Order: sequence, then C-alpha cells, then structure tokens
Amino acid sequence: MVTKALVVDDSATDLLNIKGILSDAGCIVITAADGAEAITKAKAEKPSIIFLDVIMPGIDGYDACRTLSGDPDTKAIPVVFVTSKGQKVDKAWGQMQGAKGHIVKPVNAEEVIDQLKALT
Repeated sequence: MVTKALVVDDSATDLLNIKGILSDAGCIVITAADGAEAITKAKAEKPSIIFLDVIMPGIDGYDACRTLSGDPDTKAIPVVFVTSKGQKVDKAWGQMQGAKGHIVKPVNAEEVIDQLKALT
C-alpha cells in the first residue's frame, strides 16, 4: 500500500524539504500552507499521516491538531508536529493536542522517515 502524507507548513522551503524526503521514501505527498487548508485537505484526501507545522497564520498547528483529533473522519490519522519549538513542554503540549510525534526544525530525513515508519 502506498502511503499518502499531508505536509503542512507556511514556509515554502520547509514544505519542499519535507515533501522531498517523503517523495523519495515513496509517499504520495499533498501539501497545505496553513491550518484551515490542512483540515480541509485531511478530510478530503484521508492521508495516512500528517506532518504539521505549529506556528502558522490563522489556524495554528495546535488548533488544527485539536480539530483533526476531535473529528470522527480524521481522528485516526496520526499527526507529527514539525516545529522550531523543541522544549519538553512543547512536546508535552503537542501530545495533549493529539499529536503522535514531534520533530524539531531543522528537520533531517532520518527523523521524518522514522516517524513515517513508526506511525503508518
């Protein structure tokens, strides 16, 4: 089965970096630039996993994760936060919002692939 991943980031550079890592791993990659678009695409596309930035305009990653975790259509999709916020409290807060993983920027391919393998 081919894994479909949704990558959400308002930084085009970070978006392309993670998209490239996942594409190289054989994933079908869908992208979104903010939390609202992430929620819409998650419902429509039903990805296997979501890599979600935290700090974005409008609906941030925490709000998007809470919405996805609370929706029967999307609650089973694992969310991995990809963020510059790397303190223990940030990881704990992310888990409280429903996230299954946490990667600190700048990302490396190994971390992304490890999360992908662990959660799909």
